Amino acid sequence: MVKYGLDYTRCRWILPLLLGIGVIFGIIALAGRGWLESQTLPYVQQASLWESCRRPEQGGEWTCESLMNYAWGRAAAATYLVGFLLLVICFALAIIAFAIDTLRFNFIRGIGGLLFVAAVFSIMGLVIYPVKFSTEIEMTGINMFSWAYGFGWTTAIMEICLGFFFCCLPNYEDQILGNVKPTYFYSSP
Repeated sequence: MVKYGLDYTRCRWILPLLLGIGVIFGIIALAGRGWLESQTLPYVQQASLWESCRRPEQGGEWTCESLMNYAWGRAAAATYLVGFLLLVICFALAIIAFAIDTLRFNFIRGIGGLLFVAAVFSIMGLVIYPVKFSTEIEMTGINMFSWAYGFGWTTAIMEICLGFFFCCLPNYEDQILGNVKPTYFYSSP
């Protein structure tokens, strides 16, 4: 990859591949039931982005309440979902941008900007959820924000990092396309 840059056919798909992994992590966060879980016995609390479930004692039946009944629940779900949809759009645009033989570097910088907007929406949803959940829903025992919530944060961090990569990539256009003669620091006597 160092010698050929993004012109090397196997290496040019690394950024779209990382975006695809971010999309998979976003799907896991949206579908996962582990946004909040009881940490210690009795395990009586479990929540996702969409609903909060509790049971009276260990081994009892779960009763679930939709978080869409709360304005903050709708806001958290909507902002995270908008961020996820922008991520999917960036993934599709990256596939198109890297499939073209001649890379369009201004197009790639636009994908980076859109990734930053997606990160802002995702982070808004990820901040609204725990703040309002912990103040408005009664919790029993010690609870923790769990694996699906962690996948949500991983998606947001990937959006930020990939946004930097996509925005900075056009600065090295000549090096990537091989238009610059390599500089050697060793000279023979």
